[in-house]
Amino acid sequence: MSVSHSSKLNKVVRDQYMKLPLGDKVLVTYIWIDGTGEGLRCKTRTLSQEPKTIEDLPEWNFDGSSTGQSEGSNSDMFLIPVKIFRDPFTLDPNKLVLCEVLKYNRKRAETNLRSSCKIIMDMVKESQPWFGMEQEYTLLGVDGHPYGWPKNGFPGPQGPYYCGVGADKVYGRDIVETHYRACIYAGVEICGTNAEVMPSQWEFQVGPCEGIEMGDHLWMARYILHRVCEDFGVIATLDPKPITGNWNGAGCHTNVSTKETRQKGGIKFIEAAIDKLSKRHKYHIRMYDPRGGQDNSRRLTGQHETSNIFEFSAGIANRGASIRIPRQVGQDGCGYFEDRRPSANCDPYAVTEAIVRTVLLNESGDEPEVYSNEERLQSAATKD
Repeated sequence: MSVSHSSKLNKVVRDQYMKLPLGDKVLVTYIWIDGTGEGLRCKTRTLSQEPKTIEDLPEWNFDGSSTGQSEGSNSDMFLIPVKIFRDPFTLDPNKLVLCEVLKYNRKRAETNLRSSCKIIMDMVKESQPWFGMEQEYTLLGVDGHPYGWPKNGFPGPQGPYYCGVGADKVYGRDIVETHYRACIYAGVEICGTNAEVMPSQWEFQVGPCEGIEMGDHLWMARYILHRVCEDFGVIATLDPKPITGNWNGAGCHTNVSTKETRQKGGIKFIEAAIDKLSKRHKYHIRMYDPRGGQDNSRRLTGQHETSNIFEFSAGIANRGASIRIPRQVGQDGCGYFEDRRPSANCDPYAVTEAIVRTVLLNESGDEPEVYSNEERLQSAATKD
């Protein structure tokens, strides 16, 4: 099995140094999304005391020309802390800090989609939008071959692997369980995990999270996943179709509810939301992967539990539809719906913002509305 050289280093020697006391010093790792809109970067600094709030964390900077976010002649980018988590790798009192990225002129970087998402979520906070996202991913060796697959062939056909048990059905459970516990320690709202349909493919779920918290928690869960895989010497890919042929792709199904849909009789609000989404399919497809739908076109074929990328569909308990209403929701007459279109490598800020714009702000057309400060305040006041 192809694993990284670093994973073969003597961890016992490393543990000797990890046990050294730090005195009153605290290590804080700043984490941000790079210029690809998919990759994560990080660097660590020392603080003289444990930060309790975001206000306790100083802004920082980095070389944006090395992350695809600026030119070398004007390369400094600002890191703005927005969310603190506990550090499951170096333990308390050390911290992981999710950051937004600003350019030299203090305007948001192109891949900083959190900034606009936060504005939209603030406009609809009275509706209490809750999200739960199901992050699928595939484990690979460092050679790019699926972890556990025969070196010069394929495993048996799909069927026994989903939620499977046994050494011949699941690969990499140690990684999955390590990630799960690390997320809980960090304070990430992870709520479940399972083996997926394709061997070496897994899923974890994050939520329910309200508003901007959805993106914050999923991005941190992704960071922790990549760091855990780094320790084990393998790769977690979020490619929506890592293996061509008769194998399932990888999505990030997004479950959505509001105060109205959760109340008795909420099914009528769910149906109204689906109607709005049906009229804006092209816009959502563009928002649901970092390449404007190109990545998802390999996955949303109408096969392997997906809908067709060119057609909108909805149904109760239908995993081949764009939008699925869970059977229990249909019976209860209230609850949530599942948008099955987002790709595994989507930006959760873009996905949740697009849904809120369409469902709660009643936007239509292929482009998002631009709101003035007055309109933002008026919307928030109206909701309040």
